[in-house]
Amino acid sequence: MDIQLVGITVLWVFLYGYLITASIDFGAGFFAYYGELTGREHIINKIISRYLSPVWEVTNVFFVFFFVGLVGFFPDTAYYYGTALLVPGSIAIILIAIRGSFYAFGNYGAKKSRVYTFLYGVTGLLIPASLSTALTLSEGGFIEEVNGEVVFLAGELFSSFYSWSVVLLAIVSVLFISAAFLTYYASRANDDPALELLRKYALFWSAPTILSSILVFVALQQHNPTHFERTLDYAWFFIASLLCFLIATYLIFNKKRYGTAFLFVMLQFFFAFFGYGISHLPWILYDYITIYSGYTNETTGVYLVIAFIAGLCLLVPSLILLMRLFLFDAEYVKGNKSQ
Repeated sequence: MDIQLVGITVLWVFLYGYLITASIDFGAGFFAYYGELTGREHIINKIISRYLSPVWEVTNVFFVFFFVGLVGFFPDTAYYYGTALLVPGSIAIILIAIRGSFYAFGNYGAKKSRVYTFLYGVTGLLIPASLSTALTLSEGGFIEEVNGEVVFLAGELFSSFYSWSVVLLAIVSVLFISAAFLTYYASRANDDPALELLRKYALFWSAPTILSSILVFVALQQHNPTHFERTLDYAWFFIASLLCFLIATYLIFNKKRYGTAFLFVMLQFFFAFFGYGISHLPWILYDYITIYSGYTNETTGVYLVIAFIAGLCLLVPSLILLMRLFLFDAEYVKGNKSQ
């Protein structure tokens, strides 16, 4: 396998890790606020707080690895994406800072505030919406190079059907992934009221997730027919994703094996995410950057691959240890042990 393929694969694994961990975190914050808004905070917020307390600080590690690695492996991305992502990227960074700050204020401050919970919950939906812009831009049609300068076509982006379909998919996917995990977490805690409510949330957001996925395919066919035709070559990825979705929703609907159900949710997004990524290759940014044209030199690439694989081998066991010590500790999950 080419070193370029190894590099982009490692980065894609990091991004997938961020997709899952951040989605649980973002969705949990929204559900916490929604619980307060509907007067159900006494049912679900204890479960949500027990999940968020140990992990909210570490979810962005995957994203930092991906961002640094992308620029390191493919320096041209900084040149082309730098201008285009200046506004949405800045918004995302500000939202992440607001989210972290108001989580700390809301949970460790002297008093509780619905405003803090509101900001924490809403930013959990706005962050994935803004970050999804990067995937939209990668399809081409939103950036031009004029006289050696990169021009961002903001009007094209904000009026694009494809762009808004990706934003919709990002939001509903966050809510579905988070609800599916929290359903499993509530079952581990033997918290039946929270389990039943979160189970309903998971089922509610399951249909919009699939419908928005179909909408993205329709929009992609119109926006980038070349990439759409490539996805057909890897149709089995998306069929596998659909089968995993059906198994997950079946188990949740029938109140069975919630842990297995969440595993299939992870597999659902694994197949869809990697199917999208493989069909996108060799392009990183259509018409401008491929994994070969924008690659750094061979020596640097090899060292980066080694460093990032080592980072992945360190990060994954650390997360597993964190889960064993806190999230899935028999006493902690039931609220009988503080972190």
